[in-house]
Order: sequence, then structure tokens, then C-alpha cells
Amino acid sequence: MNRPGDVFSAQASELVPFLRKTLPFSDLDDKALETLARSCTIDFHPKGTRLLTQGVTLVEYVLLIRSGAVKLFLTRDGAPDTLIDYRGEGGAVGALGVIREARASLSAETIEDTFCFKIPGAVFRALIADYPAITQYYLQNFSENYIEKAFSELRRQHADLCAASPLVLFSTRVGDVIRRPPLMVASGSTVREAARTMVEHGVGSLLVTDPRGDAVGIVTDKDLRRAVADGEAHDAPVEFIMSSPLATVSHREICFDALLRMMSAQIHHLAVMRGGHVAGMVTSHDIMLLQGRSPMYLFREIAGARTIADLYPLAEKVPMTVGSLVEEGAKARNITRMITIMNDLILEKLLTFLQDEMGPAPVPFCWLLMGSEGRKEQTFHTDQDNALVYRDPANQAEADRCQDYFTRFCEAAIGHLVRCGYPLCPGDMMASNPRWRMPLARMRDFFETMVLLPEPEEVLRATIFFDFRPGYGQAEQGEALRRHVALHAARQDVFLRHLARNCLATRPPLSFFRNIIVEKDGAHKDTMDLKTRALTPFVDFARLFALRHGLHETNTFDRLEILKDQGHIPPDLAVEALEAYEFLMQLRLVHQMGRINAGGAPDNRLNPASLSELEKQTLKETFGVVRSLQTFVKEAFSLNVG
Repeated sequence: MNRPGDVFSAQASELVPFLRKTLPFSDLDDKALETLARSCTIDFHPKGTRLLTQGVTLVEYVLLIRSGAVKLFLTRDGAPDTLIDYRGEGGAVGALGVIREARASLSAETIEDTFCFKIPGAVFRALIADYPAITQYYLQNFSENYIEKAFSELRRQHADLCAASPLVLFSTRVGDVIRRPPLMVASGSTVREAARTMVEHGVGSLLVTDPRGDAVGIVTDKDLRRAVADGEAHDAPVEFIMSSPLATVSHREICFDALLRMMSAQIHHLAVMRGGHVAGMVTSHDIMLLQGRSPMYLFREIAGARTIADLYPLAEKVPMTVGSLVEEGAKARNITRMITIMNDLILEKLLTFLQDEMGPAPVPFCWLLMGSEGRKEQTFHTDQDNALVYRDPANQAEADRCQDYFTRFCEAAIGHLVRCGYPLCPGDMMASNPRWRMPLARMRDFFETMVLLPEPEEVLRATIFFDFRPGYGQAEQGEALRRHVALHAARQDVFLRHLARNCLATRPPLSFFRNIIVEKDGAHKDTMDLKTRALTPFVDFARLFALRHGLHETNTFDRLEILKDQGHIPPDLAVEALEAYEFLMQLRLVHQMGRINAGGAPDNRLNPASLSELEKQTLKETFGVVRSLQTFVKEAFSLNVG
């Protein structure tokens, strides 16, 4: 049994392979790796162990995390601790202190049981003396300037912003975060000149301007490192290494939206536009300082994963990371967007690794996301709903190769997703099922048959398929299929009437005396299924009218807003539906987060007795909105049912 402070001799056979896949040690030769491994020990630290105390601990070791997680935070007299970052597997704690032979600039504490490789300070300093690239790596990531900046920024922002609102990520506009005008370099300048300018001004990026003075691209310190690694000439024009077009954000947008944009595009800099001109730059680091519990740290871990197995524990951290936003009262729509971005990145990494293992597919394909994944409305309890469509084979031989490859590919992918914490679909609506894996022409025929000759039971089972979106691979195939479905569904009245009747199938769970109806006995006694009884009617309504009017959007919020803007549903009804759906999603997320915090599995079984009186009343009002939506469906499709 492991005890606090247990120390073990590090086995080179375990440590060397770990170092080979961990920056910056991966650049060392075998002899250096073996020497380093022999000098290390393994420490075990249970959850809640204080590793470093800011301004107190003299840092004598570098701790390289083998498994587990560590939080880094600032402590200030008379104020709560401020979270700065998390470090997971492969992360280092104490490197800057060892390099400087100084006391800790941040406090560090384990947030789960953690094993660390312990590198003595003298050994680490000898290593960086022989390998300057390692020094450069850590100074760039943990430099004294960074720490001092963190102190000053957090002090200022805590006073100016946090006092005004605990939700600074959602209440602060991007324009309020920028601190200086952007630094620019003219196109035609050399890579050396750009690097010198960045060093002189202590910045991590420069904008590149064209002859008219307009910003057309950006050069970051990452671009410079890549240029050096690729052997780019120092006198080469800077536009050879810049990223273009320039990613921008309006100064009026909230910081949360800017963070989502950076995470979606997997970038760390945005040019802030005001009055048609670049007013400054905002980085992911700026936003992490603004909101200490930013999920960017986990996003970076996912992006940096090197194997499929690396993704397993990271996917499990999504609830813990995004859950902080729930606890702070962030809107459900923002939370589900964040979860979607995290899950999409995990899927992209997983399927990319899988293709690397299996080799390229015989023909281009597109992995489709359905149900809540397709609607970008994933919560902390999301089953798999997916499919795969691929380019039509040219001949029978190619068809046979496709059958073999995609069968193995999909079965492996579904298994890995399960290990990442995404349960199997109870209805087997997954790409591992041959029914949901087929060439594009057959997939089009499947939809055409469903909308031209609809069978009520078949339509009911396949409704979630109509929320699909491209998730990985050749997106154009998924988008072409979406256009095809939108075009044909809008013309088929019989099919739409089947969907309309389905919208009326779920009755609001209110008794004659306006009491919320719950299960009377069994395992779910005194609870109601929040998803089926409350949320599904809104999803069904938005899907029905989106298909009727040929909309391509899949998100329920987006569908309702576009239907309102285009005049397809009354504005008042749309606003009520949007507000009610937001409240129900919020209720669902808070309930699931409560289950997770209590050590249980997230589910949709809500006990109304756990709600406040105001929440109960609001829940009842949402059921009234459901009745209004169903009345509108009856009138729109002339369905004279009770």
C-alpha cells in the first residue's frame, strides 16, 4: 500500500520510455536519458499534498508528473487562493525554482493521487548546462517575467474585475483585456529582425503588415522555433514563416467567446479589431489570467497527447474542468459549447492516431456525429451517437477493401471512445453497426426512402440522425449529405406530419392541480426524467421546423433563433422557448454536476423536491411553454388531436 512520502528507486526501463515522449527530454540522446533516469527516484503524493509553498519552499527538485495532477496557485494575504494552472502527466513542477536556485514563485498541491519522478536540482542544472535547449524550453514556459506578470495581472484584475462579477470570463469584453497597441513588422523584414523585435519588447507575437500598413499575418515565438528547427535562413522574409490570414475578434465580444474561438482553431493569439483596425492582441494566457480556472490547460493537454491511451484519462477530466463553470453559474449554452469543443478535439486526436496505426483509408470518408453530439448540446452524460459515410467505391474490389477497412476502423474507434468514457449507444446507433456505415450514395438513398416512404416507427427511431453534422474526415461529404436531407425533407408533407405527431407524444408532466408528476415506485421513485419529459419536446420542435424550412443548422438554440428571425414561428413563442430551454439545460447540468461531486454517475433523473420553490415554479412554467409549442404544431399541421 502506498503511503504519503513513499520513495522508490526509479527504474530506467520505465523512466527512459517516458522521457522519450515528454518535452523537452525527448530531444536527448539515449546515453543522457539513461544517466538522468539512474539519478531519479519516484515519489508518491496522495491527493491534497502541498508540494511547494509560494515564497517559502526552497526548490531543490524538479518533479516530473508520471500520473495524477497538480494545481499551481497564487496565495495572497486576506484573499482566496487564485488558481493559475494545472499540470498533468508529463508536466514539470519546480523547474524554474531549480534553475534560479530560489524559493517557489507559486504554490503547488496535488489534486489527485500523484506519482512523480524526482530529479535532484544538481542533476537538473548539470543537464541544462550540457543541453541549452532544455533551459530555453523552461525559461520560455516558466520565466520570471511570466510569474511577475501573473502576480501583477492577477492583483490588478482581481481588484478591477473580480469584485464586479465572479463571472469575469462571461462579463468582460475582449477590448478591456488588451494592454498595449500591437507591435508590427513590415513584410519584407527578415526573420532575424522579427526575432530581435520580439526580444527587445518582451512579446510573443508580431503582426506583419503589407505595403498599405494593413495587418495580413502574424508571427509568434512558435513560428520562430519552427523556422529554426526547419533550417530557415535568418535573412528570409518574415512572410515565409507567418500565419495568414490573421485571426481576429471584435473588441465587443466577451472573453469566453474569444477563448472558444482560439480553442476551436487551436491557436493562442487573436487580433482585436476596433473601428476596422487592429487595436491590440489577446492571447489564451491573458484569458487564463483573467479567469484562473480556465479550461485552456486541459485543452492544451488534449492537443499535446501523443497516443490514443493518453486520451483516456484526459477525457475523464472534462467534467471536472468545465464543471467549475457550472458552479459559477455560467449559462448552459456556453457550457455545452465548451464541452463540445473538448469532445471534438478528443475525437479528432483519437481518429487521427487510429488512422496512423491502420494506414490511410481506401477512399475519403466523413465521421458523422448525431444526437446531442450533432446538436453541440453534450452534457456530462452523453452516449455515443455516430455514423460513417465514405466516397462511393469505383469497383467491387475497392468496395471490398472499404468494407474490410471501415469495419475494423469503426469497431476500434468505438472501443477507444468507450475507454475515454463515452458509453455505447443503447440503440446501437453507432458507426460500428453496418447499418450506420455506408457509401455516400447509399446514405442518400436511406434518407430519401425515409422521407419519401416514411414508416412511423422507423422515423421515430431515427429522429436523432436528422441532427447529424460532420465530425472528422472529409467534411464536404457530411455537408453534401446535410444539404441533400434539407432539400428533400422540406418537400415531404407526410414525413413532416409523422415528425409533428411525434412532437405531441410527450405530455408535460403536470397533474390537474399543477403538481409535477414523478415516478411512484421502483428504482426511480420520486424522480422525473428531465431529458425525456422536459428537454426532448423543445429539441423535437426545433428539428421539425428546421427540416420543414430547409435549415442546415443542428443546434436547438440556433434553430429557434433562425426560425424566429426568418418569421417561421412567432417571436414571443421563440423567446419563451429559448429561455425555457436554457433553464432546463442549466437545471440538467447543475443536477449532473451535483451527482459527480457526490461521487455518483451523472444522469437525467431529477427529484423536484431538491429544487427551491422558485426553481419548481420555473420548471412548471417551462411545461407551459411545451404546451404552447405543441399547440403551434397542431395548428401548423392541422393535427386535430387532443
